Amino acid sequence: MSELTIENVEEVLKKVRPYLQLDGGDVEVIRIRDGGKVEVRLLGNCKGCPLSMMTLRAGIERALMQEIPAVTRIEAVN
Repeated sequence: MSELTIENVEEVLKKVRPYLQLDGGDVEVIRIRDGGKVEVRLLGNCKGCPLSMMTLRAGIERALMQEIPAVTRIEAVN
């Protein structure tokens, strides 16, 4: 998988989501911006968790960048 589309991002998130859901959280894709930036919304327990930025960078961003090289950054939006 290499093309940066919402569908491909969702496919990668299907692999990450079970780990988030174990702790009562989730993630949804909001949009893809120019330059390979993917905007997501953290949900449930992830929304207010003090470790959410670590989850975003070390978990979600890393998984997306490995599967879709066109991803340059993940940003959380409210």
